[in-house]
Amino acid sequence: MSAAESRPGRVRPSRLNPRRLKRAAKRSVLLLTFLGLWEILPRTVVEPGYLPPFSTVVRAAIDLFTSGEIWEHLSISMSRSLGGFALAVLVGVPLGLVIGWFGEVEEYVDPFVQTLRQTPVLALLPVFILFFGIGEASKVAIIFWGTVWPILLSTISGVKEVDPVVIRSARSMGARGLDLFRRVVLPATVPSIMTGLRLGATFAILMLVVAEYVGAKAGIGALVINSQYAFLIPKMYAAILILAVLGLSTNAGLVRVQRRATRWKES
Repeated sequence: MSAAESRPGRVRPSRLNPRRLKRAAKRSVLLLTFLGLWEILPRTVVEPGYLPPFSTVVRAAIDLFTSGEIWEHLSISMSRSLGGFALAVLVGVPLGLVIGWFGEVEEYVDPFVQTLRQTPVLALLPVFILFFGIGEASKVAIIFWGTVWPILLSTISGVKEVDPVVIRSARSMGARGLDLFRRVVLPATVPSIMTGLRLGATFAILMLVVAEYVGAKAGIGALVINSQYAFLIPKMYAAILILAVLGLSTNAGLVRVQRRATRWKES
């Protein structure tokens, strides 16, 4: 008998936590209902040529992986997404910290930022092509444009929402200028920055279809568009499904990073 088992009053926690099972059931019921309808409706009501059953789409996705066709598309799309996302982080986080901390800078910059962020990416697609051509630069620029705004706005919001009482307390203890910003404001802004990164990473995945709409021979977005043109409908839906799973996986990974980075923050 182990020492943990011999201690009186100590109960080993069950691996199957009823609360977690109940929560997982609540979170999955709507998704499972959607997938069930997706399987049933094409077999009963909807024309399967336009909406194949979910099982057919899953088989098409498995074929993409087993044939090896998907790997080139994934590697190219991920390099584009990572490039646009990294550029958005390098621009959005520092700029958001400056705008949020310095009120005078916000007064000058905010109208310009609000105007730019309301401009649809599709409307700017010809502009990006004119400036950067149809190569990789334009695709990374499009992903950057769609990704930078949630990161920038979340960072600004995080700086502005730092508790003034905490700032006054730090100042009363002698913290000033850069030291105040580094020790108090920046740590308090981390949760908002991480939220912006999660949103931005999701947008970086979703913007692939737009970025790869013109001049792309490979990539998940190009696979979606080319499958549509060739009327390979199960393959098209399989590529869309892979995009969705990729976005979910990215978000789940960033949630874990956010929890580690904000352990000090109470729920």
